[in-house]
Amino acid sequence: MTNPQDAYVAVDVETTGLDPKVDKIIEIAAVLVQNGKAVAEKASLVNPRQQLSEYVGQLTGIRDDMLKEAPGIEDVIEEYVEFCQGLPLLGHNIMFDYRFLKRAAVNKGLAFDKEGIDTLYLCRRFMPPEQKKNLGSACEYFHVETKTAHRALGDAYGAHGLYQALLERYGDREAQPFSPKPMIYKVKKEQLATKRQKELLHELLKYHKIEITAQIDYLSRNQVSRITDKIISQYGRITTR
Repeated sequence: MTNPQDAYVAVDVETTGLDPKVDKIIEIAAVLVQNGKAVAEKASLVNPRQQLSEYVGQLTGIRDDMLKEAPGIEDVIEEYVEFCQGLPLLGHNIMFDYRFLKRAAVNKGLAFDKEGIDTLYLCRRFMPPEQKKNLGSACEYFHVETKTAHRALGDAYGAHGLYQALLERYGDREAQPFSPKPMIYKVKKEQLATKRQKELLHELLKYHKIEITAQIDYLSRNQVSRITDKIISQYGRITTR
């Protein structure tokens, strides 16, 4: 196995929310690292086909108009799977990013079983308990230069720089924590909603005079089912036709 000190791919995604079952990627970035140095990078805005919340817009600086002409995740995920090669992934709370990436890969019919290196885990192991351990605070603590926070490429580079700083300071003392670990996340390919599901949802939305920001044609069966159930629970069923 390639030593993680020598080669890995630092990744980061920005998303519409925290749940990979319902939320979507809006930006993805990957930085290829060899011999401890970044040698290549990829970054893409991604159209989630739904309106961003005000919170996400303020956090990331990404606006709906920036995503309007961006590709869907299904159009770019294969490039990123190939870019990651057989290398471990590195990130700050790497399982968060991995869940979104693997779900996108599986939906495209791609295998994406990876090992990971988590800089958040390393920070919790080596930083003083009272210190904040989010990516920005950890980079500041270890004097790691960072780029734009809460943008995928900047955060991928931040995680890479943080890992190298931690490795230089603590790697000789404890090598094991810096090694990649298997990441277990089981996910099945999602099926797009059926014609009847979409028709029923449209009928409910029209009947109750509700607007949703998601583009219904791109929702999965489970997503449409959850939205439909939520509307019925909150507003009731259609009583007249």
